[in-house]
Amino acid sequence: MDLIDLFLRLLSAKSETPNDAGLLDFIANYLSDFEAYRFDEGEIKSIFLTKKFADGEHLCFSGHIDVVPAGNGWNSEPYTPKIEDGKIYARGAQDMKSGVAAFVQACKEVHNFKGRLSIMLTSDEEADGIGTQNALKGIKAMGLMPDYAIIAEPTCEEQFGDAIKIGRRGSVNGVLKLYGKQGHAAYPAKSVNVINLVAPILPKIAGKNLDNGDEFFEPSQFVITDIRAGMEVTNVTPGLLKMMFNVRNSTKTTVQDIEEFVRKNFDGLRYELEMKPSANSFMTTPDSKVVKLLQKSIKDVCKIETNLSTAGGTSDARFFGLYGVDTIEFGVINDTIHAPNERTTVQEVKALNSVFNRVLKEF
Repeated sequence: MDLIDLFLRLLSAKSETPNDAGLLDFIANYLSDFEAYRFDEGEIKSIFLTKKFADGEHLCFSGHIDVVPAGNGWNSEPYTPKIEDGKIYARGAQDMKSGVAAFVQACKEVHNFKGRLSIMLTSDEEADGIGTQNALKGIKAMGLMPDYAIIAEPTCEEQFGDAIKIGRRGSVNGVLKLYGKQGHAAYPAKSVNVINLVAPILPKIAGKNLDNGDEFFEPSQFVITDIRAGMEVTNVTPGLLKMMFNVRNSTKTTVQDIEEFVRKNFDGLRYELEMKPSANSFMTTPDSKVVKLLQKSIKDVCKIETNLSTAGGTSDARFFGLYGVDTIEFGVINDTIHAPNERTTVQEVKALNSVFNRVLKEF
């Protein structure tokens, strides 16, 4: 099976989260000379494939075989891949079966490697990422945590090869409940209107930066996403206000920093605060071996200099970061993910495979 045949096989599987549609077993059989370890939890599937070629450092490719539902608006069948004018149309073409096909084929064809080579795959990245977390816990217990990880998410922006993600912002969700005293609108002195309490505070918190950012991260900003109070009547002053917010935080701002920001601005008022990080920020240093090697491989294949980025949402890379693994992301152009008529090009998939081949050769 060549690279494009493998890619088409992956695209033909309706592996909507958390269904792996048999792909993990298929890939394990395809890489039959790799040891296979499963870390399944109910419907959520994950697999770790590993092979020691020699004494040396450990490189792990990682990704997900699950996709979001196809939805409507397609010009072709989303799980019957179509090749037209050099483009491949199917759900998962960019996110991220192109990346999976590229590194699986690279690992299939490698004969010499200066260390241990592994692949980690999950079926629920588009949900909560439990599969990757389970696999990482499992391999840590086995003493097989990698030194470096490359996740083949679609990272490029305008041209293939133009962007590597060396980190990601975190995401912290918060709910604040502010308490006053409900009363009749005709007797404001007998009530404590929560809208009056929050009004002078809002200019101090809405859209405010919690740090100054740096070369790789934009400033962490306090973004209010919802405020509501009252009962939609005109003669009752509200005694409870609920405010929801989100902070996409850099490595410079912690959950504790956000909590202190809220405390400082709501000091003296009666409130309850709940915060839940949905993703942790992380960054791999630009001087890391895996960053330098991938940059050189991209330049050799694509003849361009690549940018180092931390833009975008979250990915399973954040879970590797928690274990201190130098983790980066690189894949095809990202411009149709989760959309109808999702597509990539044959040329990009082949180029991605060539980049990974070079990484393995020069690691």
